[in-house]
Formats: sequence, C-alpha cells, structure tokens
Amino acid sequence: MKVGIIGSGGREHAICHSINNSKKVNKIYCFPGNAGTFKIAENINLDINNFKELKDFILEKEINLIIVGPEKPLVDGLVDYLESYKIKVFGPNKTASQLEGSKIFTKKLCQKFNIPTAKFGIFQNSEEARKFLKHSNYPIVIKADNLASGKGVYICNDKTEAQIAIEEIFNGKFGKAENLLIEEFLNGEEMSFFTLHDGKIFKNFGTAQDHKRVFEGDKGKNTGGMGAYSPSRLINDELEKKIINKIIKPTLKGLSELGCEYKGFLYTGLMIIDNNPYLIEYNVRMGDPECQTILPKLKNDITDIFLACCEKKLNNIKIEWSDKNSLCIVLCSKGYPETFKKNVELDNLNKIILNQNEFLFHAGTSNNNNKILATGGRVLNFVALSEKFIDARTSIINNLKKLNWRGGFYRKDIGFKVIQE
Repeated sequence: MKVGIIGSGGREHAICHSINNSKKVNKIYCFPGNAGTFKIAENINLDINNFKELKDFILEKEINLIIVGPEKPLVDGLVDYLESYKIKVFGPNKTASQLEGSKIFTKKLCQKFNIPTAKFGIFQNSEEARKFLKHSNYPIVIKADNLASGKGVYICNDKTEAQIAIEEIFNGKFGKAENLLIEEFLNGEEMSFFTLHDGKIFKNFGTAQDHKRVFEGDKGKNTGGMGAYSPSRLINDELEKKIINKIIKPTLKGLSELGCEYKGFLYTGLMIIDNNPYLIEYNVRMGDPECQTILPKLKNDITDIFLACCEKKLNNIKIEWSDKNSLCIVLCSKGYPETFKKNVELDNLNKIILNQNEFLFHAGTSNNNNKILATGGRVLNFVALSEKFIDARTSIINNLKKLNWRGGFYRKDIGFKVIQE
C-alpha cells in the first residue's frame, strides 16, 4: 500500500521510519518531509495549507492512507476536507482539533465537566488583562489562545514580566490574538500522557516527560521541546486511573455532546501534584519530541494501528512495547528559540554509526545537492533505548560529540529528574 505523511519535523521522520518498517507499505510520500525522510520516502514539495493541491496529488497517486503530523492542518480542517473525497485519514476532525486550536475552548470544557485544571480568566484586550494583574499572585501563567508552536506560554514572576507577555501576545507575536488566558501557577511536575482513539474506544499510548526550557536545569525561555524521556517517572496505576476517569473520559463526553467523535492521537499535558492530575493543555497529535522518544519502543506494525483507528477496529489491536527506557536529546541551532542562522551545513553526519538501540531523526533539515543543511531551530533528534536512562543519555552524547556541529547546542541534562548521577 501507499502511505502519505503530512509534515516536516522530527515527529514526521519518526512516523515515517516506523511505517518504513512495515511489510504492508511499498511507497511513502512526505509532504514536504526533510533530509531524513528523503532517504526512505519521496518528499513532495507541496504547500500543506493548499488542501486542493494535496487532495489532487493524493487521488492522482492513489495513496491509501494519510497521516497528519502537525497541528495547524488539523485545526484548519484538513481531515474533514480529505474525508469528503473518501480519502482515508488518521487524525481528528476540525471540531475535535479545537482542543488544541483554542485553549479557551478547552478551558470551558473543563469548567462544564469538572475536569481538574488551573483557575483561569479570559481577556479580550490588554487593558482588561492589566487590570486583572493588580489583584494577582505570582508566579502567574499567561497564554496565547491560538496556536503558537508550543511557545505561546509565559510563566511570569512579577507584574513587569506579565505586562510584557500581554503586550507581545496582543501585538501579534504568535499571530492575530483575539483573546488571552491568565491562569494560576500550578506547582508540580509535568507529564505527557498519550492515548490513541478510533472514535469508539481508546487505548493508552505511553507516557513521557518533555523538557521545554532552553537551558540546563529547566531555565530560560520555553521552546518546542529540548528533549524527553519515556516512560515518565511519575506514572503509576492509581494516577493512570485518575487521568482516564477525571480528564480523558469527561473530555470525550464533552466532544460527543457536540456530535463529535475523536480519532487519532491525543496528547494530554498534565501537572501532577501529590499524585493528582491537572490538565495543562491538549494537543491533537503526537508531541514533538515525545513522538521520537516513544515510537522506537513500539513492537507493533504501526500501519496496522493507523488503519485500525481509521476503520474503528482499534479493539482488535493489542499494543505491545519494548520494556527498555527511551531518551531523546534535541540538537538545536545556536540562538534558538530566538534568532538563528539558516542553511548551515551539517557535516560529520557520516561519522554517526547507529546500533539497533540508537536512532537519529531529522527535524529542521533539507537536502541540497547531497549536502544536509540545518533550516530550523530544532535540527536533529538523537534517541537511544536502554535498560537505564543514564546509559541511553551517555550513548546519545557520545554521538553528539562525534557529530561536533559547531552551529548548534543541546542540553546535556535531559532526564535529570529520573537519572541519579
């Protein structure tokens, strides 16, 4: 069969790599892909925001299954559009994607169905928001309502930082903002909890802990993710039951009342306080870099899983995992998450020789006349599986030293909460 993957990041390369291991698949297309997918798939340089152009190509090439990686096309309704042409698509529809597309949509759902989350206020202009700050306790969390590639969240320690956040959001740093959200700061530990849905049932799809801050020790600005480890050190049977019963099931009930079934990956971003979960956010796709961290542990043919979700047959699949731990470190361009140079050559890639427990997923890269160029802020994802997290991290850092890319940097402390050195 033929499979198409929408997106160009590390998540999409990890999905492409897993699909490439399937005996059922003889052709993979990536829209537009990157230098990593270039080696195992055909990269198609189409504008993924041009739904008609995508649809025409899919029908012309008779692609049997489409997987949508990033959030924007999901929020914009790509699944609904392609399904109207009888194209099989893995991913949630436009209504369900509001869980990520609008933080306010999700907060109102939480309010209605008593889903545990931080107390919050919604503000339509900077004047209203600034008035609220006069009576606020710090630290405080300020969020852009719209999609912001994981960067539209400010943790503000005082009034000055909060006022800067409000101005930047309303001045369009993350696109046009009609609303922003101000939340109480929850003092706990974050965890990513993944589920897989076919519209009727769902199954667990692993846990991870992402490292969002740019600098070691979880300092500096928020990024799209500097690395992750799986499974999360926080997960236990009691907590898992609370997450499912207090958060995921009520959310699905809320969607069903809107006449909506959920299909695809659901990423539940949580704050854990005294073994109790609080919803921070939903993402309507696999996380990045959590996807790159979790998928190498999967024993199943991932194509069977995607097809089962599309055909409402997930109940027939038993998801099996390696019992090894997984850790991922992201190599970034110097200057990220602010300004960085683009089209910088990545030499020494040929010096990286991976064993069966090591993986290298491209993110912000392109292939230009057989030269690999860094084109994004997050460039490469190094992943390793091991019995011990510290061994996984050691093997990754050894590979990063062999690469010795002077145009980039990475955090050497990924997994520090679970690794006792």
